[in-house]
Amino acid sequence: MTIALRYAARSDVGLVRSNNQDSGYAGSHLLAVADGMGGHAGGDVASSVAIGRLMRLDSETPASDMVAALEQTVLDANQEILRRARDEPQLAGLGTTITALLRTEGKFALAHIGDSRAYLLRDGETTQVTKDHTFVQRLLDEGRLTEEEAERHPQRSVLMRVLGDVDADPELDLSLRPAHVGDRWMLCSDGLSGLVSLETIGRTMQEIEDPGECADALVQMALKGGGPDNITCIIADVVDLDRLPRGAEPPSTAPQIVGSAARTRNQPTSASGPAAKAAALTRSDAEVPYADEDFSEDEPPRRSPWPALAAVLLLLAVMAGALWAAYAWSQKQFFVGTDGTHVVIYQGLAQDLGPIPLSSPVEVTDIELDQLPPIMRQQVERTISASDRESADEVVQRLETSARIDAPATPTAEPTDGTGEPTTDPSSPSSPTPTEPAEEAPGGVDPLPSRTERTATPPDDGETS
Repeated sequence: MTIALRYAARSDVGLVRSNNQDSGYAGSHLLAVADGMGGHAGGDVASSVAIGRLMRLDSETPASDMVAALEQTVLDANQEILRRARDEPQLAGLGTTITALLRTEGKFALAHIGDSRAYLLRDGETTQVTKDHTFVQRLLDEGRLTEEEAERHPQRSVLMRVLGDVDADPELDLSLRPAHVGDRWMLCSDGLSGLVSLETIGRTMQEIEDPGECADALVQMALKGGGPDNITCIIADVVDLDRLPRGAEPPSTAPQIVGSAARTRNQPTSASGPAAKAAALTRSDAEVPYADEDFSEDEPPRRSPWPALAAVLLLLAVMAGALWAAYAWSQKQFFVGTDGTHVVIYQGLAQDLGPIPLSSPVEVTDIELDQLPPIMRQQVERTISASDRESADEVVQRLETSARIDAPATPTAEPTDGTGEPTTDPSSPSSPTPTEPAEEAPGGVDPLPSRTERTATPPDDGETS
């Protein structure tokens, strides 16, 4: 089973207000409605800031973290709203409600504060899931008002909890709910729920199958009821992509942004008929929507370029310093290699940085590569690292010694006497020693040869004399 959402979002300025202070967002993982307040200058900013923060969650979030992630994002939005109120005096008193659903792995995380609402249609029954954080709702909970009295109470719109209030950490209603295939969710601002009854909302959600058409119908009902407030509505159906009918298109995953957070936030009401014409005539033309530079659609925000430029320059300086330090270190390194024929001492690193060589030869030795033993020749061809120049010289000396040892023996020419004949060394044992003529014995008889003295060589081990 692959869970997905088929959704639609709509927002209307209404018949009385001159600007839309509601904001809404519908995406494949996030549904959110924010109803801004705080005067003409602040409500649209507050709701836009809240939706701007929340829309970052429109992606797959681990189920174990989804409630915490949703809560933290809402609290971050609250801090941003408080900061804007401090930095921009014209926005003092701004605030917003939030009702948001975050979907992950077949579950919904719900965060709620204020009087925007979430409704659920399941198995033909529509229920209000959220509870209003209003003064009238507190009276209802305490049994001091009936439902009929609450609908007509003059303070029914007085909120007890919102984002952007004096409390640094607002109290949110948080819950985790299963995503059932076939469920239909509706999120709306009080501009709709304050004018259209639960019974009518439930019937409309059941009768109109297409989410966009259903949202349009609910907005028109609120406009026909007078449209005194901004009206925002999101409809989302939980579907199983694996069970879609053959040939049916899967739901779109493109986000829909409506209200003051959208580029079309200054769009006029979609109402028609005499009521709309009368509202257009009575609406004040003197009010000019607050030009919030963070959400300007005519031109990008005018922010000073110097902080960004300084950050870029600082980054470049850090990178240049790191590169120079690396290069300086590399030039303190040495290695022994070859230029193809001779052994060479190089300064730097044996590697190249793209087309940039990181080494240069400092001495070409007289040692030819072919003079080295094969194993040393291979080592030189692979390069031999050295920590400094002295170590490199020691490597070369060892190579030179190996080259001499491995060199073939050169035969020694015999001296001649000038005639081309080799001379004989009288002291050489192989040369015959001339003997003097022996003295003649008396009577002409030759004497016996004298006995030659021999030095006996002691026998080796294992031999007998």
